[in-house]
Amino acid sequence: MVFKPVGVPLRHLATITLLHEELEALRLTDLEERYQEDAAEQMGVSRSTLQRTVTAARRKVTQALVEGAALHIEGGTFRVPAVRWQCHECDHRWEVEHGSGQGAPSRCPACQSASIRLRRMRRHKKS
Repeated sequence: MVFKPVGVPLRHLATITLLHEELEALRLTDLEERYQEDAAEQMGVSRSTLQRTVTAARRKVTQALVEGAALHIEGGTFRVPAVRWQCHECDHRWEVEHGSGQGAPSRCPACQSASIRLRRMRRHKKS
């Protein structure tokens, strides 16, 4: 999976590699806001290893953003969590997988209402 600036061919960009473990560490600590101890346990690593992994990942992501480089995610079997949606009209809930080519929905698949929103993820506090 590669993220890059729009409108610039990949062949013209420097590439920074973000490992699966680094992305997972960011997801658990920054997106899900888990305590570092809990995130480390879920990943099967020590807290100090998790902290080093998060620090390296943040540096790489920041470098890619600041320098306009491509960010290539690799290593292991990786699945990006699905994006969760909810309809305000009928309360239907559904998920859209990243990389499915579907993009963001404009209507509820159950009732066709345009009154939809992203569902929030459950939050955990950081340590």
